[in-house]
Amino acid sequence: MKSNKLRIIPLGGLGEVGRNMMVYEYNDQILVVDTGMMFPENDMLGIDYIIPDITYLKQNRTKVAGIVITHGHEDHIGAIHHVLEEIQAPIFATPLTIGLLEAKLARYGMANKADLRTVQAGNSVQIGPFKVEFFHVCHSIPDGVGLGIETPAGLIVHSGDYKFDHTPVDNWPSDYAKLAEFSQRGVLALLSDSTNADRPGWTPSERVIDGAFNQVFSQAKGRIIIASFASLISRMQQVANAAQRFHRKVAFVGTSMQDNMRIGRKLGYLEIQDDLMVSIEQARSMPEDEVVIMCTGSQGEPSSILGRLSTGTNRLFDIIPGDTVVLSSHPIPGNEENVFRTINRLFQRGANVIYENIAPVHVSGHASQEEMKLLLHLTKPRYFVPMHGEIRHLKQHAVLAQMVGIPADHIATLENGQVLEFIDGEMRLGDRVPSSYVFVDGTGVGDVSAEVMREREALARDGVVLVNLRLSHDTNRLLGEPEIISKGFVVARDTEEIFTGVRRKVTETVSRANGSLQKDVEQAVGNFLYGETHRRPMVFVNVSRF
Repeated sequence: MKSNKLRIIPLGGLGEVGRNMMVYEYNDQILVVDTGMMFPENDMLGIDYIIPDITYLKQNRTKVAGIVITHGHEDHIGAIHHVLEEIQAPIFATPLTIGLLEAKLARYGMANKADLRTVQAGNSVQIGPFKVEFFHVCHSIPDGVGLGIETPAGLIVHSGDYKFDHTPVDNWPSDYAKLAEFSQRGVLALLSDSTNADRPGWTPSERVIDGAFNQVFSQAKGRIIIASFASLISRMQQVANAAQRFHRKVAFVGTSMQDNMRIGRKLGYLEIQDDLMVSIEQARSMPEDEVVIMCTGSQGEPSSILGRLSTGTNRLFDIIPGDTVVLSSHPIPGNEENVFRTINRLFQRGANVIYENIAPVHVSGHASQEEMKLLLHLTKPRYFVPMHGEIRHLKQHAVLAQMVGIPADHIATLENGQVLEFIDGEMRLGDRVPSSYVFVDGTGVGDVSAEVMREREALARDGVVLVNLRLSHDTNRLLGEPEIISKGFVVARDTEEIFTGVRRKVTETVSRANGSLQKDVEQAVGNFLYGETHRRPMVFVNVSRF
């Protein structure tokens, strides 16, 4: 006899911003919500991005009844091609999200391999034992939805990324009526976005940006360059509207920016006339006060358009002194250093840089504290699970829930991989499943271990020293002096004295070695170098026998 048990399993998105993936499991059927990626932290050297650990899904791939995507941001769709390489299941999403998924999958040669099914806000779909009701929510991308998930164990409300914007750019506010209806039916648990749980008040409307753009456009004497996420479709519309008001033409630059613009126009989420747009080649030949360029790179990514502009390595166009550069985004937590370094370089190249600290050129797409309280009041859940945020956000969201009357023992602040179970209306913690970081490095997925990351950090911090030994095959005696090569350790003028000591230490160690010669030499050299320099370079010993 099957157990009447609902399991909720976060595989990403808790204790971090990004990598969002939530699993709902009832008996032998699984519903997956979102398949996101996360940007690497500064110490994750060489890593392109990070995806959820889907070991549990691979072990239970026959149970996966469907995948639901709440909206088209990378932290919710960025891992979709990796998931589909392992899991075959239909994918349900709204029209714009489907368009973005199609473009992403096409880049990886998977356009014809995915079972994409379009739904609209207001629709309901039966996916195994889960009846999923899609309701519209405001966010920084159109066509975002939250989910009402009706299960035999009770109704779950999954907020998605949301805010309560009464004057959204697309004039489509969040569906308050549906949230109230859920409350009337009885909500077993609410899982809700915690990104801004430490921000008091209400998140400003996207309309605030229109006024800020008006000021920027009216004061700029030369070109205007606006950097934003490629997925901020509504921001593209606001830039185009401002360009039209101030008699400028818009050039969209960057593959992802251009792709998303075309998708938005094709599906009716962007209203931009053909005669308002020009190519970057045309923009370069136009008067500077008649041009707006919209590009990627608001997070200071070195390979992005704005990142290359800041270093003078962009092949399409350069910064001209007098350009006005607008960063219409908020730095992803942990990425502030990259962003401010980019801003500094742009100033050095003669640009006037405007960013969130200077003018309201960006507003968050996530609810602040008062909106979070309102959602709790609207849904009146029996249990509450904060999601989508760092630990501090989850904890603060739990505090807010208690403030509006949710008992502390009815709140579950989870970690990735920690299973939450509901049996007969009661909540309890279950076992754990694998949930570690999966690093994507070039074409490698999951082949960079924590040990490799530690080695990269050590190499970056203190460099490497190579010791080449030529030994007699019979007697293990040194044939000539040890060859010492270093990279990233000390400058050339300092090496001779240090390396003379290294050679002496190596010779001593070889003469008395009585076991693992390579290990003994590595340890001896490492200890010697630390004593001389207080640095710990990685030491590699190569032994050739003759």
